[in-house]
Amino acid sequence: MLPSKVVRRKAGRFLPVILAGLILAACSGQGPQTSTVDIQGPATASSAYYLQQAQQSSDDSKTDWQLLAIRALLKEGKYPEASQQLSQLPQQLSDTQQQELLLSQAQLQLSKQQIKEAQSRLEQVKTSALSQDQLTRYYGLQIVIAQGRPSLSLLRTYIAQEPLLKGPDHQSNIDATWQALTQMPPQEVSNLVINADENVLQGWLDLLAVWRANTQDAEMLKSAIKDWQTRYPQNPAAKTLPTQLSQMQNYTKASTSIIALLLPLNGQAQVFANAIQKGFNDAKNGALTPAPQPAAAQPATADATASAQPASADAVVSPSAAPISAPQAQPDAAEPASNAQIKVYDTSSQPIQQVMQQAQQDGATIVVGPLLKSDVEQVANSQTPLNVLALNEPEKIQNHPNICYFALSPEDEARDAAHHIWDQGKRQPLLLVPRSGLGDRVTNAFTQEWQTLGGSTVLQQRFGSTAELKQGINSGASISLSGTPVNAAPAEPQSVSIAGVNIPAPQQQSTPDVASPSGDGAVDAIYIVSTQGELQLIKPMITMRTGSRSNIALYASSRSAQAGAGADFRLEMDGLQFSDILLLSGNNPGLMKQASKSFNNDYSLVRLYAMGIDAWTLANHFNQMRQSPGFTLEGNTGKLSADADCVINRKLTWNQYRRGEIAPAN
Repeated sequence: MLPSKVVRRKAGRFLPVILAGLILAACSGQGPQTSTVDIQGPATASSAYYLQQAQQSSDDSKTDWQLLAIRALLKEGKYPEASQQLSQLPQQLSDTQQQELLLSQAQLQLSKQQIKEAQSRLEQVKTSALSQDQLTRYYGLQIVIAQGRPSLSLLRTYIAQEPLLKGPDHQSNIDATWQALTQMPPQEVSNLVINADENVLQGWLDLLAVWRANTQDAEMLKSAIKDWQTRYPQNPAAKTLPTQLSQMQNYTKASTSIIALLLPLNGQAQVFANAIQKGFNDAKNGALTPAPQPAAAQPATADATASAQPASADAVVSPSAAPISAPQAQPDAAEPASNAQIKVYDTSSQPIQQVMQQAQQDGATIVVGPLLKSDVEQVANSQTPLNVLALNEPEKIQNHPNICYFALSPEDEARDAAHHIWDQGKRQPLLLVPRSGLGDRVTNAFTQEWQTLGGSTVLQQRFGSTAELKQGINSGASISLSGTPVNAAPAEPQSVSIAGVNIPAPQQQSTPDVASPSGDGAVDAIYIVSTQGELQLIKPMITMRTGSRSNIALYASSRSAQAGAGADFRLEMDGLQFSDILLLSGNNPGLMKQASKSFNNDYSLVRLYAMGIDAWTLANHFNQMRQSPGFTLEGNTGKLSADADCVINRKLTWNQYRRGEIAPAN
C-alpha cells in the first residue's frame, strides 16, 4: 500500500491535466455546434411551437427552428408571417438549410401565383441532397407548377413521387397519373419518346392502350386489365388500380327498360319539344341515315350546308354509331332498334312534381327531361330516387349521384368559344353581343370560362336592333369597338393540397383600366353573337373600322349559321370562324339532309333534333357518365364530356369562310 503522501502527490500531478481538459471542453462549447433539430423531417408541430423554440435558441439551431416555423406557417396558410420569417433568416446558411429554404421560397411564390419564379427556385434544388419528406414536397410543388396541363414531364414527376407516398396520398397519386394520361390527346401520346429504362412509364402507356381498346365491353376490359397486371406485376398501378378503372370493372349498365321522356307538349316550347322527341325516337328506332364511307365523300359547298367537311369513317350516324373516345362504351354502327319502352309525359299540363311521381309509379327506370330550366331546378331539389338526364341546367348546379345535366344553351356555346379562342393564342377578346338578356348570359358564361383558363380582362360591346345597324351602315359609320371591361363574377377557385403541400386558390386579378381599343389596338379577337341578318351588317362595319388586313380574328356563334346562305354571303364573311354542332358540319350529309327536310331547313330545330338523338345515347350510358370520370362521346351536337357534377359539356366544330367556301378552321 502506498503512503498517503505519495497518493496526494500523484493526485496533484493529475489535477492540472483534468482542469485543462475541462477548460478545453468549455472553450469548444462556445464555438459552432451541430444542430440536433431535423429540418429534413416532417414538420408536425404548430408554427407557434417552432417560433418559441427559435426564440429560446441562441446557437445554430435557431435557424433550423426558424425554417421549421416557416414550413408550418405555410402549411397553416399564414403567408405574410412566413414571408416575414424568411426575411429574418441569416445570410450564411449550410447546404442543408439552403435546400430547405429553396423549397419554402418556391411554395410561398406559388401562393402568390408566381409560377415562373417558383420554377426558378426549384431548378436550384439539389434533389440528391433531399430527404424523402423533402423530395415529396419537391415533387408536389412541381405538380402544382404544371397547373393541370398533362405532359411527359408531369407523368415523370408523378412516377418519381409515387414510392414516397402512403395511404390516401398514394391512391391520389395513382389517380392523378391516370388522369394526366387520359387527358393527353391520342396523337400526343403516340408521339411520346421515352427512355429505354423507363419501365414504369411504359407500363402506364400500355395500360392506357389496353383501356382505350376495350372500353366498349366491360368483360373484355376486366380480362385485358388482368392480363396487363400479369405483364407488369411491379407497376404501381398493377398493385393499386386507378379509381376510375376500379369503378369501370364494377360498372353495371343502368336499366333503360322503361324511359320517361318529360317534355312540354303544349305552349310556346312545344315546337322545340317536338324536335327533341323526334330525334329521341329516331335514335331509339334505328331510323337514322348512315354516314357514307370516305371514298364516296365530297366536301359540301351547297347553299343549304352550314359548313363543308369531307365525310369520313368516323362520321356520325348517331351517338350509337359514333366513334367514341374513352372512357365510354362504343355501340355497333348498325345498332338495331331498341326494345326499350318510352313513355312521354307533358310537363306543361301539370306540376313537375306530379309528373315525376307518375313516372315513378309507372315503373320508369330513367327520366329524360324536363326541358324548361324552372322544372329542372325543381327536380334537382326533389331528391327523386330515379336516374335523371335533365335537358337543361339550373342556375346553380347541384351534384346528385342520380342526376346529369345536358343542355343546348348559348352559355354552353360561349364556354366552348372561350376555349377555342384561347387555344388559338388570342388573349384580348371583345364580345359583340345583343343588348338583351341573351347578351348578358353569353357575356357572363364566356368571361367566367376565360378567367378559368387564365385570361384576365374581357371587353364587351352591345348592339341594338337591325334597324339601328342599318342606320349606321347608311350613315357610313363603323363599329367603334370601344368595349368596356366585363365584371362577371368568376367561378369559385379551389385550393390545391398535394402530399402535404398546400397551395391556396389563385387570387383574382383586379380588372385594369382599359382604353377603348382601335382597330389596331389591344383587341385581338371578336366573338359575335348575332342572327345571320345582323352579321351581314356587323361584319362590313367591323371591316370599315379595322381595314381588310386587320390581325383581329373574328368568331361567330351558331346563331348566325342558318340555311340559305349563298355564295355572296360566304364571300362577304371571308375569314370569319363560326361554331356549330357536328351534325350541321358536313360529317354526315345524309342525316343532315334527312333532318333538314323534316324541319324545312330550320337549323334551330335541326340542332334540337340532334339533341334528342344524343339524349337517347346518353340515357343508355347513364351509369357510365356518373361512374367513369372523363367520360366522352362523339355525339351529333358535338364532342360530349361529363364533368365531376355530371354536367355534359359540348366541344363544337369550328369552320371558317374561305374564298366563298366553308372549310374546317385550323
